[in-house]
Amino acid sequence: MMHRVLGQRLKRDGDHRDALLRNLAGSLVQYGKIESTETKIKFVKPFVEKLVTRAKKADFNAVKYIKGVLPTTEQGKKLFSEVVPRFLETPGGYTRIVKLGRRVGDSAPMARLEWSKEIEVVKKAEKKDE
Repeated sequence: MMHRVLGQRLKRDGDHRDALLRNLAGSLVQYGKIESTETKIKFVKPFVEKLVTRAKKADFNAVKYIKGVLPTTEQGKKLFSEVVPRFLETPGGYTRIVKLGRRVGDSAPMARLEWSKEIEVVKKAEKKDE
């Protein structure tokens, strides 16, 4: 029995799970959106939300933590310079999950994780053109 076991294991050991989490978060910061299985996307979303909330403080401890979590220093710089300024007034809900259907090979449910503010800016720009 698995009583009182919190979180998902994703059929990986702890180190592999941490590496997956950090790499997915880094890819989201670097590219603005990531596509993966729905389970992995739901696994990484709370981590990214907490990462942005911590980065909004921009104190020494937050910078040091984020440097240790993200795989490259360029991703950390991009988080502080491009992502965080978009969400300064927003108290939460920095990302959204878009379901994409099922993968052809094994019929796994796929999803995309993307920043929520980026899409709203595009929609406003389209309305101004009309």
